[in-house]
Formats: sequence, C-alpha cells, structure tokens
Amino acid sequence: MSAASSRSGHALERRRQLRQERRQERLKQIWRVTVLAGSAGALGWGLLQQGWVVRDPDQIEVLGSRQVSRAQVIREGDLQLPLQLLTLQPKRLAQRLSAGLPVEQVQVNRLMLPPRLQISLVDREAVAQAQRRTRKGFEMGYVDRLGNWMTRRQQSAGAPAAAPTVMVLGWQERLRPSLSRVLAERDALGSPLLQVRFEPNGSLWLRTAALGDIHLGPTDDKLAKRLDVLRHLSSELPGQIKNLKLKSIDLSDPDQPELGLPAKPVPKAAKTPPPAAD
Repeated sequence: MSAASSRSGHALERRRQLRQERRQERLKQIWRVTVLAGSAGALGWGLLQQGWVVRDPDQIEVLGSRQVSRAQVIREGDLQLPLQLLTLQPKRLAQRLSAGLPVEQVQVNRLMLPPRLQISLVDREAVAQAQRRTRKGFEMGYVDRLGNWMTRRQQSAGAPAAAPTVMVLGWQERLRPSLSRVLAERDALGSPLLQVRFEPNGSLWLRTAALGDIHLGPTDDKLAKRLDVLRHLSSELPGQIKNLKLKSIDLSDPDQPELGLPAKPVPKAAKTPPPAAD
C-alpha cells in the first residue's frame, strides 16, 4: 500500500470518528434538555397543585351582582373547599350558576397571584309572572326583560321583591323575541300593561288597564307598527269610550283597527192587548 493511500484511509477514518462524536454529543444535549424540561415541568406542576388552591371562601370573588351573595354562589356551584383551580372547569361552573341563580350572564376566571376564583355576574330581574304548558301540565314561573323563562327557584334565589303585576300566559321559547319587544314597550303603551297572552298558534293578545283586551295578531314584522297604533289609541280612545263597554280591540291589521262593541240589546216586543169582548 502506498503512502498516499495510507494517508487517505487515515483521513476517512478520522472524519468518521468526528461525525460519530458529534452525533453522540447531540444526543447527550437532547437528553440533558429532555431531563431538565421534564424536571421543570414536574416541579411546576407540583407547585401549581399545592399552591393554586382556594382554601378559604374569601378567595372566591363575586362581582357585579346586587342580589347574589358569595354563599349562594358556593352553594349553587357546589364548590367544595379546598378547591383545586386546575381541576375546575369554568364553563361547566358557569352553566350551573346560570341554571340556579337569577343572572343573565356568568363569567368565571381562575387567577394565580394570589390564587383565587373570580366570578362576574349580570343580574336577571323578573319583570312579569308567567305560565307555560309542559308535558306535566301548566307550570308557573317568571320572565326577565328579555323574555327568558325563570323558575320560581331562580326568582327566590334573588333579593326579596314584590311580585310583578304583569302576567304572561302561554309562554313559548320561539316567541321570546316578540315577548321581549312587548315588555320593552310596557311603560310606553299609555296605559298599564296587565296581561300578555299567546294563543297556541302564536297569536298575541294584550290587556291594558284603559283599553281591555287588544288582539295584536301574529308575531310578524308588523308587531312594531301595531304597538305604535296601540300607543296612539291609548291616548285618544279612553275619553271617547269610557261609557262604552268594549269587548276587545283588533289591531291585527294596524291600518284598520276594529273596535269590538257589545251587541245592542234587542228591544222587547210590545205586548198585544187582549181582544175586546163582544
């Protein structure tokens, strides 16, 4: 073997050894990083498990509500102390609180420094009593300003208040937007609103103190116009019809309101005098 061939073989062997050493060094570095990352993760997890814990009711903050207390939140949310914040599911807790408390919105935040649970609420207020049909029969409850159904339990969970004077009959989820519009206008109808009634087919009736029963018809895109006509009639009609006992007012066609006047009494037939004696 020539000297040139020998030198070439030694160079190739040296390069192979260098590549192998570099490969081994990279594997060692990867192993070190993996071990350090795993140790740091385990340490961090342990610290969170031990430190991110709610141990006292004062670590539960309830914001935004004037009628729901911390004790009610703990009870309705079924929060057991000490509470591991990592295991808490904010969305599920918000759903439980929405179902059991008189609130429109619930937002749950887990905070670390210091560890605490922050619950922000927007109160719901019952603006009307309500009745709906269920598979078990009729159920009594309440509705809020948006027309959402409230159970008696939800209403009683809030601050004590006088029962609303408006009654909603025939509540249906699909008619909630129309109910919300009517309730938003209840103080601008020109006369106190006493009753909102939905027929099974969705036809809408109102009863006010001044005008009695008003048929508004279907809950379609003409509802706003019918309410405008009702406001006008409430300011114009009472003085003109105070001596008449209206059966109802039909505004299903807002361009042609119809007054349901009571039928005129049929006059009694005059008695026929007995025939004269012969």
